[in-house]
Amino acid sequence: MNAPVTRRSAAFGIAVAATSLAAPSILRAQSAGQIVVIGGGFGGAACARALKRADPKLLVTLIEPNKTYISCPFSNEVIAGLREIEAQQFGYDKLAAEGISIIAQAVTSIDTQKRRVTTDDGAAFGYDRLVLSPGIDFHPEALPGYDAAAPETMPHAWKAGAQTLLLRRQLEAMADGGTVAIAIPANPSRCPPAPYERASLIAHYLKTKKPRSKVLVLDAKDNFSQQRLFEKAWNELYGDMIERVGLSQGGRVTSVDPATRTIVTEFGNYTPDVANVIPPQRAGRIAGIAGTADTTGWCPIDPVTFESKLVPNIHVIGDACLGGGIPKSASAASAQGKACAGAIVALLAGRTPEAPRLIGVCYSTVAPGYGFSLIGNYQPKGDIFAEVEGGATSPVDAPREVRAREAAEAERWFQTITADTFG
Repeated sequence: MNAPVTRRSAAFGIAVAATSLAAPSILRAQSAGQIVVIGGGFGGAACARALKRADPKLLVTLIEPNKTYISCPFSNEVIAGLREIEAQQFGYDKLAAEGISIIAQAVTSIDTQKRRVTTDDGAAFGYDRLVLSPGIDFHPEALPGYDAAAPETMPHAWKAGAQTLLLRRQLEAMADGGTVAIAIPANPSRCPPAPYERASLIAHYLKTKKPRSKVLVLDAKDNFSQQRLFEKAWNELYGDMIERVGLSQGGRVTSVDPATRTIVTEFGNYTPDVANVIPPQRAGRIAGIAGTADTTGWCPIDPVTFESKLVPNIHVIGDACLGGGIPKSASAASAQGKACAGAIVALLAGRTPEAPRLIGVCYSTVAPGYGFSLIGNYQPKGDIFAEVEGGATSPVDAPREVRAREAAEAERWFQTITADTFG
């Protein structure tokens, strides 16, 4: 049985698809301006690169406090000991070589009237258009007990880096026969299938290293993305090693006590040996500084231009925006970044931006050589993106050779998108 061609095509063509959609506007750019992009992840870096390639006269500044970006996609493999953190690290030298100014500082203020961004070293940067790609931050008020110190005991590992390695060390230190609990928040959340991929890969680690151990999934949802594919894989690969408690069974976490490593749910308390608590989320802190987040904690946008509904001349892309049906994922952020670049170039030239058609690809790896995928197509509809026909998902009953092929495609997708974004 062969995997659908549409899946393989999307794996290699996601960046090309987004670029080609924006190209008609970009290639006709006649005027230059000052563009500041805040946030150097998949969305921000892709946007900055697309802007500079569209028109070398544009003065593009990328502000990102970290000199090295650490990718969340594939970081679950680091946690499970299948990959080293160095494979997740990417710098900005190639963006700088293309003429993009890289500022390794944190933003402290944004004057939306004067169109000026100030960084923590006191430097100020004017802009004609500002792009925010701040990713996510956590919503501590939504989970009592999960304060600033809690991640040191109950790591979230939802921002790749030190937390990823901490969770890995905790797994390595746990005795055989222990329990790993993963607390999953309600949506909207970064990369909805990723917690279930994490449960799978942790189960793989335990099966090979500590086979008497268990994975307990405490979930604030009853249903989740690609559920049938995950549950089939769990039954096939891990038997009863993974136990999931959904919302209607009392799986929603209501509070935590890091001092005792206790997770409190509506129907009971748990004290696992390792507690991976993923808190509720909202747009990154820059969204609050800029005033682009509404009462939901996320940023409403015009889906054609990505311009904020709340603050003019500011565009929001990636995880931070209220995107409707489009997921908060690396591929979606990259596609949004390129489409946003096309819209900005059109606006600077006095043209009406074209409505984008975005592709979102999500690969999940549940064991070495066992993967599956979900592809979605999205277009503006009203104030959000809506999914349109043309998507695809892996068949539930696919044989193992198809799963192996998709696991290999996932690795190639990662190599493609990181090269396209960071060089």
